[in-house]
Amino acid sequence: MDSSSDYSDCEDLISASEDDYSSSESESDDDTLNSARNWCPIDIHASTPAPPNFQFTSTPGINPSTKILLGNTDNPMMFFSIFFDEKIMSFIVEETNRYAEEFFNKSDLTPSSRALNWKNTDIKELNLFLGLLLLQGMVSKSVEAWYWSKRPILSTPFFGQIMSEKRYGLLMKFLHFENSDKFDKKTHPNPKLRKIFDIHEMLVQKFKSAYTPNQSVAMDESLVAFKGLLGWKQYIPTKRARFGLKFFQLCESESGYIWNSLIYTGKGTIFMEEYEHYGLSTKCVLHYP
Repeated sequence: MDSSSDYSDCEDLISASEDDYSSSESESDDDTLNSARNWCPIDIHASTPAPPNFQFTSTPGINPSTKILLGNTDNPMMFFSIFFDEKIMSFIVEETNRYAEEFFNKSDLTPSSRALNWKNTDIKELNLFLGLLLLQGMVSKSVEAWYWSKRPILSTPFFGQIMSEKRYGLLMKFLHFENSDKFDKKTHPNPKLRKIFDIHEMLVQKFKSAYTPNQSVAMDESLVAFKGLLGWKQYIPTKRARFGLKFFQLCESESGYIWNSLIYTGKGTIFMEEYEHYGLSTKCVLHYP
């Protein structure tokens, strides 16, 4: 068998195959170029206008019912009460007192336990407690106990004048937003969020009823700082908080007002059923009514 002849035959086959491929590729390129050469005149002064926006029929701004409640006041507490009204505050007080009672019924406490100093709270005290929480965002300290420190270098007397450290600690311990006895995993609309589901839904409804955003809105991803143990806690190194809970929020572009909010709980996040087959970004946008 002549190996040189076989090698020559193989070269011929390869060459023929390459010629066929090159020919078909060249013809395809020629077709593309011929199509590209079919120019049409373009008038830059008569370009196609952008599609029109949907007709905006609402009246943006503070809603009439909210304006009546506010009147001409500039009192911050009045604005706070638009969202944390008596209904929401009563709900928090009721669930906090209920949770404290359950705790004492189920716990075997020693006589020296600080929890035995608990007394039921009320709306007035809850307002003071929430006020101290908000103030901590303005007066930052590394250790919470330092807000009640009497050392001159750390002292902030205002906190102790409003509430003792022990009472503040008890309120923080028993603060609660749900009735655990009524929880049913099979019927609850969002079992993962059961601890805060009711209060979150109530606040979102307040956001919607108090204000109407203008036509320009944006869907924003927000990370709320949280370092506790939670299965869907997110780590996003590009965010300032880095660790926390991720929210998808529908906001007015001009003011940043949050009109709707969705808490992301990982792959198990509950969206409207008709949008489940879409990707995450699409579902987040379509989820907002």
